[in-house]
Amino acid sequence: MTTADTLAPTRAGGPELPGAWSLGLRRGALEIRQFVRQRDQVIFTFAFPVVFLALFASIFSGQVENAGITASQLYAAGMIAAGIMSVSFQSLGISIAIERDEKVLRRLRGTPMPPAAYFLGKVWLVLATGVAETGVLLLFGSTLFDLDLPTTAAKWFDFSWIFVLGITGCALLGIAISSLPRSGKSASSVVVLPFLVLQFISGVYIPVGTVPDWLLNISAFFPLKWMCQGFRGVFLPESASVLEQAGSWEFGRIALVLGAWCIGGLVLCLVTFRWKSRRDG
Repeated sequence: MTTADTLAPTRAGGPELPGAWSLGLRRGALEIRQFVRQRDQVIFTFAFPVVFLALFASIFSGQVENAGITASQLYAAGMIAAGIMSVSFQSLGISIAIERDEKVLRRLRGTPMPPAAYFLGKVWLVLATGVAETGVLLLFGSTLFDLDLPTTAAKWFDFSWIFVLGITGCALLGIAISSLPRSGKSASSVVVLPFLVLQFISGVYIPVGTVPDWLLNISAFFPLKWMCQGFRGVFLPESASVLEQAGSWEFGRIALVLGAWCIGGLVLCLVTFRWKSRRDG
């Protein structure tokens, strides 16, 4: 039974329509089921960051000078941030653009379902995939590449707020950029290119100490750089902070930038989001 079928009786004076929160939970369950049924997408989503972590950590496996860590530990922390942005920014930016192009959004907009329920469904999908992928990366990194998991409640608290703010800001940015592609076919190109560039200049694939300052300053406008820095602060020893541009983890600044992206991303969504493609007028 489709969402439209479920909601149709309310138009004829049937039972009262459930609230946005309840419908959002149902929509989220539907989104997760649809995701799990696409086995190739599930495999690619979870395998992509793990494969890249294995490649980079195997190629660059020596000690990082003056930091007291191995290169594999450095890459593991960065790939966790990249994985979070992948399942939020990249996933939503592409999937929503395709749904808009295929007129799925327009059909949903024609039902009594509150618009908020659609976005809540996406939130639950992103949270579920983000938690699962992060768990896989933590297991993989700690088992094979000597990533030290936090041993104090304070460190896990830092991990939690960086995760929540990071995935929220990236998800909102993904929803906003989904309005940029002119068609579903072009969505991958439009979304993947900026994400790929950000990974190289934000400290995911290339240590921040070797990235020119002007590129780091560009990356500082976006969430990925701060997520990478925050997770390095959580998982790496204090001695590794010398690798950062400022010579410290800057947790306060990380919270400020990620929080600003949550607010700014919401504003961008409200201003740019469309239920119909530009070709539909």
